[in-house]
Amino acid sequence: MGICAYLTLLLAPIAIAAPVQTGLDRLVATDFAALRGKKVGLITNPTGVDRKLHSTVDIFATSKSIRLVALFGPEHGLRGDHSAGDKVSDSIDPMTRLPVHSLYGLQRKPSAAMLAGLDALVFDIQDIGVRSYTYLATLGLAMEAAAENGVEFVVLDRPNPLGGLRVEGPLPAEGRTSFVAPYPIPYVHGLTVGELATLINESGWLTSGLRARLTVIPMRGWRRHMTFEMTGLPWVPSSPHIPQAATAALYPATGIMGELSPSMIGIGYTLPFGVMAAANLDAETYASAIRALDLPGVQVRPVYFTPYYSSGAGQRHGGAQIYLNLSEVRSLSLLQFQLMEVLIRQSPQSNPFLLNTERWGMFDKVVADPSIRAAFTRRWSAADVEPLWKTPAEFVDRARSHHLYR
Repeated sequence: MGICAYLTLLLAPIAIAAPVQTGLDRLVATDFAALRGKKVGLITNPTGVDRKLHSTVDIFATSKSIRLVALFGPEHGLRGDHSAGDKVSDSIDPMTRLPVHSLYGLQRKPSAAMLAGLDALVFDIQDIGVRSYTYLATLGLAMEAAAENGVEFVVLDRPNPLGGLRVEGPLPAEGRTSFVAPYPIPYVHGLTVGELATLINESGWLTSGLRARLTVIPMRGWRRHMTFEMTGLPWVPSSPHIPQAATAALYPATGIMGELSPSMIGIGYTLPFGVMAAANLDAETYASAIRALDLPGVQVRPVYFTPYYSSGAGQRHGGAQIYLNLSEVRSLSLLQFQLMEVLIRQSPQSNPFLLNTERWGMFDKVVADPSIRAAFTRRWSAADVEPLWKTPAEFVDRARSHHLYR
């Protein structure tokens, strides 16, 4: 097993002139002008809230301008009460008594029966800016179903918590798309959910080149340089292991390696996606080796912890707590390969690639290109991955043409 690396964000205080208004805030401010008089289905989860933390479900259910007919929940469920990967069943929402159709159970795409009688299907979920986060696949499949069934699709836009300037990683290799790599976009994509919906729709990436009748309700006040901390908005956990906005930056920095061993990245302890951990690793030696790399925007200190659950439960782990200055870090997603190189050099017996060979398939699925693993495991060198971890210029140009914000 590997090292412990808790990554947390150190951001200089930012003066916020006026808090960002989300798509939900702007929709309500217009008394639901884009949906007025329509029968609506709502895809959301606990992140669907206004700036005062009122749920989108409650706001829609009590509005006299629309008729909320059905609810749809992604991975983790409508109320966020399911763990990662858990299949979620259809249900009745106890608060509204409306049907809740699971999009992470027997089927992941809304059926014609689910959409029957709807005028519009609305998507209001906070994404975290990373391709492998499954809400992106849910967005595309729901948009496709709406197009097939003549239902308008409306996205209430929300910030990309990593900002809109950071783009990292290659596109999925040929034939390697999946629910955690559904479209030809880089691992860190730099787009808001509304921009993603527009890109998917106008690029003809839906099945058979379908185009949805898409409306994006844009934010007001968001700029591409803004991370979530700069927005003035409250953070609601986007999934059980993304409890803070800072964790959204830890996810791309450690999450790929975490596919080999969840406890290695703090799943099972209080530092999810902030820890890459190895049982009985010498934390002081490891922290010193990381410091010697002199990585821009990265500081470390030794740390020890014991996971409460997951693969390393009950075992004392050691490693390095890592502090990130997001404005200086060159590549969040390459950082984990650099950390792992040092881990293997210090403690070859803790190499998670050799200890968890049964997890290679999931690792490759999330990276969406098996050549990445092949390159790294050849010499256990992050330098061998770096040339492959480039975003094609043509994607950057295509994405820029669909930007809704400067």
